[in-house]
Amino acid sequence: MSKEEIIIKAQKRTVMGKKVNALRREGWLPGVVYGRHLQAFPIQMPAHETSLIMSKLTSSSLVTIDVDGEKHTAIVRDRQRDVIYGRLTHVDFLALSLNEKLRTTVGLELVGEAPVLKLADVILNQGVFELELECLPQDLPSKIEVDVSKIASMDDLITVGSLNLGDKITVLTDPSEVIISVGYSEQEKEPAAEAVEAPEVVERGKKEEEE
Repeated sequence: MSKEEIIIKAQKRTVMGKKVNALRREGWLPGVVYGRHLQAFPIQMPAHETSLIMSKLTSSSLVTIDVDGEKHTAIVRDRQRDVIYGRLTHVDFLALSLNEKLRTTVGLELVGEAPVLKLADVILNQGVFELELECLPQDLPSKIEVDVSKIASMDDLITVGSLNLGDKITVLTDPSEVIISVGYSEQEKEPAAEAVEAPEVVERGKKEEEE
């Protein structure tokens, strides 16, 4: 079954620098489209509508950027957010050629129920959270599901090499890497000799840069 096309409507943007803040106040989300065979150009998108679409996209989801009727197949390369409210402030899109393979990482999602978890004090350990893949853009999955329903004993493992992603996708991650293993949960911990108050650490959010 073919993937549903995700379309983001956009316009070419002429406003740059500090004036971009005025665009945001008017309900526009600034961005840029660039690619190997495409000269980078700035765009603006309806902020509310685009944010709803972006909330459903992973870093490997294909999206069509419709710029005044000219369509570009792309993936999201970077999302900048307001450090206080978490709202999107800028998005970078990498335009792709459907005839050229790309290398990127795709996240893993665990599905199913592991029978081994019925044992007392047992947990699943996840050692790999994403895979590096090479394939044509149209064959790129938005996520990779890892079925844990066959994990029935303490000795069962799921490795990268045990996944079957089909002939159209080349997995570049080491096949011996262990994605899922089984371990015991820590029920008892050694009491601390003396509680020492840790110094307060103040984290500063990454300052958003203007274009």
